[in-house]
Amino acid sequence: MRSADAACAALCDPARQVSAHYLICEDGTVWSLVPEAARAWHAGAGAWGDVTDVNSRSIGIELAHPGAGPFAAAQMDALCHLLPGIMARWAIPPARVIGHSDMAPGRKIDPGPSFDWRRLAWLGLSVWPQPAGVTPPATAFRPLLTRIGYTADADDATLLAAFRLRFRPRATGPLSPADMVLIADLAARFPVDASAPRA
Repeated sequence: MRSADAACAALCDPARQVSAHYLICEDGTVWSLVPEAARAWHAGAGAWGDVTDVNSRSIGIELAHPGAGPFAAAQMDALCHLLPGIMARWAIPPARVIGHSDMAPGRKIDPGPSFDWRRLAWLGLSVWPQPAGVTPPATAFRPLLTRIGYTADADDATLLAAFRLRFRPRATGPLSPADMVLIADLAARFPVDASAPRA
């Protein structure tokens, strides 16, 4: 959307059949659009781990952004202020803070390669790999990704693109040992926890 006002109008229009619990403007203003206890329609078809209806088990946060370039500092500050309360209220572990591109590989690409996942992880609000140890063989690619939470329904190329979009946005080419060592670390430290009550 070209502006936060346009995004808000779309998210509040019943005919659009899309909504989110929060919308964060580029200046850091946070608009609460749907009560957290109610279902919002931000995710659409997709899955993360054992959750196949993400809309019914998630808190949707949309960031007003034109789709290219970095996110505004005030906007990221507001997100980092908003997330801890949501995570505490709903017992959401950092591994369950995901982007639309994670739960719908190939269909969604947001928040995109400019989003600062590393900052969220540094604050304990998401996860980030710390590569160490032996690099697993390429045959472990799919089993390890599904252990992290990625769907098994997508093909390998789509899964690799989704993983890289978040963790290696500048990487190109076929699956590499650099990908595998990051995937192995995340799978070892942050396997999907089926007991987590919210996505």
